[in-house]
Amino acid sequence: MRHLNFVHRTERALFPPLPHPTTLAHRDLLSLHDLSPAEVDFLLKLTLRVKAHPGHCKRALEGKTLAMLFEKPSLRTRLTFEVGMAELGGRAVYLGPDEVGLGKRESVQDVARTLSRWVDGVMARVFSHASIRELAENASVPVLNGLSDFEHPCQALGDYLTLFEHKGHLAGSTLAWVGDGNNVAHSLIYGAARLGVHMRVATPPGYEPDPGVVADARREGGDVQLTHDPAEAVAGADAVYTDVWTSMGQEDQIEARQRAFRAFQVNTELMRRAGSQALFMHCLPAHRGQEATDQVIDAPYSVVYDQAENRLHIQKAILLAVLS
Repeated sequence: MRHLNFVHRTERALFPPLPHPTTLAHRDLLSLHDLSPAEVDFLLKLTLRVKAHPGHCKRALEGKTLAMLFEKPSLRTRLTFEVGMAELGGRAVYLGPDEVGLGKRESVQDVARTLSRWVDGVMARVFSHASIRELAENASVPVLNGLSDFEHPCQALGDYLTLFEHKGHLAGSTLAWVGDGNNVAHSLIYGAARLGVHMRVATPPGYEPDPGVVADARREGGDVQLTHDPAEAVAGADAVYTDVWTSMGQEDQIEARQRAFRAFQVNTELMRRAGSQALFMHCLPAHRGQEATDQVIDAPYSVVYDQAENRLHIQKAILLAVLS
């Protein structure tokens, strides 16, 4: 497997032409498992260029329109895609739950086929991964996963960009995940296998990541270690990552999850076990005082707002690769 070998962000490094993997053009992005190591490599390198020189692509998507379908409320996903399209010269159209009603007001098939007549791409933030797969199967334009219950690929790509910017490398680094084996964890596991990142995942019993995701990553050469001990997971890690204990759609499980995850809070004591050089990561929004304390979220080693910013840059690169 070929791993990333980034150089630091200098003019000399950013200006040489990047080979464009033509397989990304007009492609769906539903899962990081759909991308090859070379394609992930390309997207991250392109993002560094776009971030450093935003003016070079300010008209790249002129005349292009992205439809944004939301079944769930959003701050970061909506704003970063909307601002990203604007900064690339295109436009984004927001469609909320009341306007579309995927599978309720109108079938997913009909929504996909109708939108394909009007727009150049569709980004969807949905409850069920099956919905976004059905959108992609029926749309004749690219479909991008802005979040589903199974994966959050744009988030994970932005997270690995953030980790690289702070550590200077990805291959050989260790990322510790503490908490629920959820959609973000799945995308990070797939990404780790493509980037040569060692991934340790600590969850309470019964909350492990999907076994199929772990098996796929290991089969592809990924180093994924599962444990029920947060201290074991974070020891010597380059970064410690957590997420909310209860995601949208799981409100009926709040009390049970709070009991199960109480020992998995990321606090200053757990970060000390990781070491003085460890970063703290969270995809936000955070439930402060639950999965992580204020002292950790607001600490100098926290990069949560860098992660949020990089959602904009990675999504601009995805839009360029897929739509331009």
